[in-house]
Amino acid sequence: MPDASRVAATVLLVLAYVLGCVSLGLFGLFLWHGPFPLTDLSLTPPQILCFDALLALAFFLQHSGMLRKSFRAKLARLLPTHYQPAVYAVVSGIVLLLLPLLWQPTRWDLLTLHGPWRWLVRGAFFASMAGMTWGFGSLRHFDPLGAGPLLAHLRGRPAPAMPLIIRGAYRWVRHPIYSSFLLMVWASPGVTADRLLFNALWSVWMVVGTRLEERDLAADFGQPYREYQRRVPMLLPRTLRPQA
Repeated sequence: MPDASRVAATVLLVLAYVLGCVSLGLFGLFLWHGPFPLTDLSLTPPQILCFDALLALAFFLQHSGMLRKSFRAKLARLLPTHYQPAVYAVVSGIVLLLLPLLWQPTRWDLLTLHGPWRWLVRGAFFASMAGMTWGFGSLRHFDPLGAGPLLAHLRGRPAPAMPLIIRGAYRWVRHPIYSSFLLMVWASPGVTADRLLFNALWSVWMVVGTRLEERDLAADFGQPYREYQRRVPMLLPRTLRPQA
């Protein structure tokens, strides 16, 4: 491999890890703590809600749009395929980082929980973290930062195939990580107007984005995944017993 290509792959890999870890960490703090008073744009409450909605929509369009096969096919004309997952992680990290940094609070308090109810909701937040950890652990190949194709390229090997393996949390729902994330989004003891907007927008996007993702998964894995869709619910388990 030429030295320039190796350097580019290494730099991209480092950027993906740094931006991915920093943006996810800050976003988690945002969900737990609420908005950070870092930027005050001096907007009126209606303007704040519009601005915050645009921030969320920008992430949704980037995150889901770059995953579509049509976009990846066009990107392949400009960028080798082994770079694409890491580039996606870098761009996603930048856009996700901007959301908590620029989010504007409204100060319109709609709900504030106290006492045992507050601790119950806080407990649900940690339960969602446990659910996400279980979901990650159930994946035999989990590579959100695009390291696999880049490392294979650096070692002169083909990118590893991603088989369809159903185990762990995926026996109850098809997307346990997304289910846990939805719980995390709503597990807030204080709800302001902007937080309610955030929760509603992200909930809708999670459902829409999941359906778009499943369309690609069904195209990739064919009948085995369609059978999995038939047997196992998407986000909410039907029973306490595993369905797959």
